[in-house]
Amino acid sequence: MKLSKLISRKGIMFLLIFSILVFVGEKINLPKLIWPLLSYLGIENFPLFQLVGANNQSFTLFQFFGPIAGAFLGPVVGVLSVLIAEIANFFVLGKELTLINFIRLLPMLFAAWYFGTKRDKLSFLTPIIAMILFIVHPVGRQVWYFSLLWTIPISVKLLPKKYSEKVFLKSIGATFTAHAVGGSTWNYVAQMTPELWIGLIPVIVIERLLFALGISLSFVILNTALDKVDSKTKAEYVNVDKRYVLFKGVT
Repeated sequence: MKLSKLISRKGIMFLLIFSILVFVGEKINLPKLIWPLLSYLGIENFPLFQLVGANNQSFTLFQFFGPIAGAFLGPVVGVLSVLIAEIANFFVLGKELTLINFIRLLPMLFAAWYFGTKRDKLSFLTPIIAMILFIVHPVGRQVWYFSLLWTIPISVKLLPKKYSEKVFLKSIGATFTAHAVGGSTWNYVAQMTPELWIGLIPVIVIERLLFALGISLSFVILNTALDKVDSKTKAEYVNVDKRYVLFKGVT
């Protein structure tokens, strides 16, 4: 999608809707949301969706739909829309301007780019650079194998197109790209130890699979809604994937 389309009336409408979703999503704390389920399963101490090494920092519902803007608007405009929404939300919520909060803006930008592209250099270079940054740090060097998780986005892009373009696999690649960007810098801003990284491996595997499911579901729902809008208005101002439209033929 061209930048001029975003500046159009309907493009601004999409950006407004997406910004509202970001605002609502950022206010929904995932650990609190799933706490009853974890308590029922007897795993209250499992640090799912929490940012280990930082006080009172956790993931939000935004993680479940942030990357999909890259698919609907194209990678460049998708990243721009995520950035605009994140910055606006940052000031609306009155967040403190700290290094950790600034770094937390970055992962979703790269995830949106990954989700909106096919095979491109940035999607390959991002996890590679992340692995290098992690391993050159004294703590990361001791658990270098942790960064192998970030080969997953590369592996997805290298699959044949009929597999790599599947929404769930794109979601896995996008969420692990976000994790690579955030995780590679976490040693530099938070108090981490090799033991903490090792203990996080099973947590991250479960966490990222859940994020991928959420991203996939969000994409299908919004893709279907936008298809219905386009069919009524003939606007075609966003990219709709006809393979993932629910209730086809229903008007």
